[in-house]
Amino acid sequence: MSGLMKVSSNPHIRSKVTTSNIMLAVVIALLPAAGFGIYNFGLDALILILVTVASTVLTEFLFEKGMHKKVTIGDFSAVVTGLLLALNLPPKAPWWIGVIGGVFAILVVKMLFGGLGQNFMNPALGARCFLLISYTSIMCNFECDAYTGPTPLASLKAGESVNILDMVIGKTGGTIGETSMIAIVIGACLLILLGVIDLKIPGSYIITFTVFVILFGGHGFDLSYISAQLAGGGLMLGAFFMATDYVTRPVTKKGQYMYGVVLGLLTGIFRMFGPSAEGVSYAIILGNLLVPLIEKITMPKAFGKGGERA
Repeated sequence: MSGLMKVSSNPHIRSKVTTSNIMLAVVIALLPAAGFGIYNFGLDALILILVTVASTVLTEFLFEKGMHKKVTIGDFSAVVTGLLLALNLPPKAPWWIGVIGGVFAILVVKMLFGGLGQNFMNPALGARCFLLISYTSIMCNFECDAYTGPTPLASLKAGESVNILDMVIGKTGGTIGETSMIAIVIGACLLILLGVIDLKIPGSYIITFTVFVILFGGHGFDLSYISAQLAGGGLMLGAFFMATDYVTRPVTKKGQYMYGVVLGLLTGIFRMFGPSAEGVSYAIILGNLLVPLIEKITMPKAFGKGGERA
């Protein structure tokens, strides 16, 4: 019978885009920030990046071998985790910090929850928060050969003036990958052009944070202060490369906008009212925990369900 339909198992919609393609694109997009970090901080930054990436890849390989599972290091997800974690570390942090963070990110946050696609929070940020709690003095020490004294955000919180152009270019102290706003935006533009991410989450995140700073920053509509807050710390790196993580972000469009708003509010609260000048990492981690609730609220109702009875 020619009228018979072909029946096949799901998935019914297929794409040539693979996990390894996406992760490789993220790695390439992170190279400008990583490259500037190495240029800015020198050999120490390069060693820390290599050691951290090696620790995440090796941890995933050994775990999967030991558990007799398929080895998945070829999908580059462990490389992305290691690179993001390294870019969130102080340039003078000892190499073993990268190893401990890399093992925690892969073993505890990722693999023990089922591997890629099952982790409930961003592995790199989960590891960074773990390191911040466990090794606070090391993780908060941003002094290096090129820069001494507090970071621009710390100076801003203390009421001191900062050089905004240096912050945009990246000629400041901070973690390896957060200093150059230009390098981060270049990588973000690449991901947007490739269709890996869009502006729903980072756009709503940055706009919400900006409005919060205007209302509660104590400086009103001061463009120099707002620019410094946007260029300083890990806001841009977090907004474009960690808040957009496919696994830990909401799947609904409304949910992604809501998620961005929540992140902007949390970051603003931490920065304006908290003891620390930063707050992006904790904001995204808390946002990750709220994703199931956000999806429950924003998930569209199935056709024919939820209607009012006559």
